[in-house]
Amino acid sequence: MAEKKEKELSFEESLVNLEEIVKKLETGEVPLDDAIGEFNKAMTLAKACDEKLKNAEEAITKLVKENGDIVDFQVEE
Repeated sequence: MAEKKEKELSFEESLVNLEEIVKKLETGEVPLDDAIGEFNKAMTLAKACDEKLKNAEEAITKLVKENGDIVDFQVEE
């Protein structure tokens, strides 16, 4: 089965893959060329996770009023 592209992975799948890459790189036993490839893959995964988090935050901070209007969530003090 072919691996999914980073943007097709769920947030959780991306995070697990990112953690596995970090563990692999932390061992220091990865050849330089492979380490560079793994680092680039990790950066792509991190960017995809960041985008998904920003999208989730944006969706959460929106409220729908009874009349259907969408407004920003604000905490009243």
